Amino acid sequence: MPTSGEDAAVVRKHLREVLVGREDPEVFFAMCLSILGHQETRLQFLPIIQPLSSGNRSLHSALASIYQEYFTQVDDELELALNLSRLEIQGTPLQKHEVTNGGDTKEVGEACKSRETEHQKGAQLNVSDVTLMVSPMKNMMENSTKVLEEKVLHQKAKRSKNRRQKAAAQQIVGLPCSPSAMPPVLLWFRRDLRLCDNPALISSLEMGAPVIPVFIWSPEEEEGPGITVAMGGACKYWLHQALASFCSSLECIGSRLIFRDTNREGNHIGSTLYTLKELVMETGARTVLANGLYEPWLKERDDMVVSALQKDGIDCKIFHSYCIRDPYSVSTEGVGLRGIGSVSHFMSCCRQNPGSALGTPLDPPVSLPVPYRWPLDVTLDKLGLARMPRRKDGTTIDWAANIRKAWDFSEEGAHARLEAFLHDGVYRYEKESGRADAPNTSSLSPYLHFGQLSPRWLLWDAKGARCRPPKFQRKLAWRDLAYWQLTLFPDLPWESLRPPYKALRWSSNRGHLKAWQRGRTGYPLVDAAMRQLWLTGWMNNYMRHIVASFLIAYLHQPWQEGYRWFQDTLVDADVAIDAMMWQNGGMCGLDHWNFVMHPVDAAMTCDPYGSYVRLWCPELADLPDDLIHKPWKCPASILRRAGVVFGQTYPERIVTDLEERRSQSLQDVTLVRSQHRQYVDKRTGCDLVPMPPRLISEALGLSHDAGGVVPAGKRFLLPVITRMEFKYQLEDPDAVAAANPYNAVLKGYVGRKRDETIAFLNERDFTASVLHEGAQRKERLESDYRRMEGLPRPLAPRGRARRTPNAKERFSIVPGGTVTTSR
Repeated sequence: MPTSGEDAAVVRKHLREVLVGREDPEVFFAMCLSILGHQETRLQFLPIIQPLSSGNRSLHSALASIYQEYFTQVDDELELALNLSRLEIQGTPLQKHEVTNGGDTKEVGEACKSRETEHQKGAQLNVSDVTLMVSPMKNMMENSTKVLEEKVLHQKAKRSKNRRQKAAAQQIVGLPCSPSAMPPVLLWFRRDLRLCDNPALISSLEMGAPVIPVFIWSPEEEEGPGITVAMGGACKYWLHQALASFCSSLECIGSRLIFRDTNREGNHIGSTLYTLKELVMETGARTVLANGLYEPWLKERDDMVVSALQKDGIDCKIFHSYCIRDPYSVSTEGVGLRGIGSVSHFMSCCRQNPGSALGTPLDPPVSLPVPYRWPLDVTLDKLGLARMPRRKDGTTIDWAANIRKAWDFSEEGAHARLEAFLHDGVYRYEKESGRADAPNTSSLSPYLHFGQLSPRWLLWDAKGARCRPPKFQRKLAWRDLAYWQLTLFPDLPWESLRPPYKALRWSSNRGHLKAWQRGRTGYPLVDAAMRQLWLTGWMNNYMRHIVASFLIAYLHQPWQEGYRWFQDTLVDADVAIDAMMWQNGGMCGLDHWNFVMHPVDAAMTCDPYGSYVRLWCPELADLPDDLIHKPWKCPASILRRAGVVFGQTYPERIVTDLEERRSQSLQDVTLVRSQHRQYVDKRTGCDLVPMPPRLISEALGLSHDAGGVVPAGKRFLLPVITRMEFKYQLEDPDAVAAANPYNAVLKGYVGRKRDETIAFLNERDFTASVLHEGAQRKERLESDYRRMEGLPRPLAPRGRARRTPNAKERFSIVPGGTVTTSR
């Protein structure tokens, strides 16, 4: 009876367990007998283990010896049974000494040969004789199989529970397959560049066929229909380095990564499907596996690929792993729409409508079966991900040098950073995650974005740590919320969600925008953050809020400009997260943040001692802690000693009256809300947003799967969270921002001591300058008088006033030329 595909897959799965040392070879052989049966094991076992002959000869020899020993013993006993049966048929008496327990069977064999010679023409066995011969053999096989199955159960009970640590210590071996092996599996990598907890990768192994890892670069498809800047310069550079590291990881387990560039192949837009079909034709693959992406345009592309390949008879499967919760499965049923856009509402929806179980993280494989022949590919450099600009003289501008120094781009680097955070920074995260001068955040966002660390693995390890701060775990919920909003509003990266705010009057001053981008605004905290972003491709979440508030509330620049700059310069640039953050910061997202970060006073929270500013703005390093965040208030003497010259060593402030700029921003919002009253709820004063079709279907109880469609021409407006100061300002449009009782500006931990210190230093500096000018004037008058009268110049002092070593002593100034003695 031929072996079924499922049985062969199970056998190959157990073979991998033997390969990594998790299962005994004898146990594996017993499993083959149990699954395939005696005859199929005899026929199929040696071909199954044939790939090991070149990859792991010792294991192949051990399995082959077990096979030989077992079937040699079976053949001897079968020959004995045949001989006995034939002797009985011919009537030859059997002597006791001819066959004994463990005795030799040569005499019986010789007797059988002689009988066969005499009765060569007529000696045949009937069915009953065959049954008689096989029955002892069958009993023997059943007994041996039972013994081996008991050994399997005993061996399984001894397996280690922590497979991740054990797998790291195993010998890594690749399994080349023969030309007659099963058709290979195309494993399509995108933003899942990892071995740990990779569902598509593990599923490809379970198929028992050769695996061909593939990465297809298609920038047009990544960008999508609007201005998303999905792959900015810093993001492309990270992707290049991450792919190089992932290639090394695959080589360590005996495999490699195939690169294809759709642009270089000259095919049409939507060319990923064309490239996959070419790979299918070249390799003979019948299966394509990948992990899902949730940007609407990429989800649409994936659905088209799956449909087209399945029409051609290719099995194509997409696995969920990029988020904790599949954003297309989130429903508001049982929760309602009140508070939509907030993370609390989103978490309530997930609790009320739970999806599939999260499960445990998957172990990384230690080997991959490779194909007999690899398809053609291009080199990683040909993708152009890390292309650097050149000067006119031909030299390269290496703008990513600091990014290389700041990051480890490998999967191992992601796990090392996670371990370091869980052993140190996590204990300060709950209360001090906003500090920019201390490593209190995990800095794992780029690894999550490119799939070098799965969110399930991160959540699992965070829950297993000693300190489990809810704030850190909620960050993963924020990430899923961003993708849910992007699935509801596909134009989130470029179109304001609140219709009135599309008419906001923004500034057209490009000089202000350039100064903000380059970190030359004249506000040290903002400049330090923007310089860190440019040099390392990253800044923590609190600093992102500060620079966003400054750009929008004080420079009156459109939020889209900030979004595009972040997408181009962040190594963790994520379309969903950045679009949601900038929409909310730009006052037109689903959630109005009830705060505006002050560019000066917020420093008392995130950089109270000026360490962060000194690191990224070294020209201000010599200023005192109390004045480093507002150098324009420094006395002239302190600026001279610090070497700070405004307009030369450090830029002048591009805007000076922050309160006036803030009031103007508030009045602009009030103006557009009053002009579009149809989008303001009369009862609550909240803004109204057109509902997306999916939410309307859920609210009306319609199901997309059941064919539910929203009636054409129907329009539904949804009240959303609105900042309290906007509601109050609508009643009194001419009021200044400072008079608004709901003023949203956060001033940080402002202390009176700082203002008193500034006043004291200014007063002291003024008094010292007046006294110094008076003394110089007196010296000039005396010098002029002596010259006019012809008097000699005054004698110069014999010594200069000097301080004693200890300035705290009673007499700290010793007059020049005076000799002191101690008594």
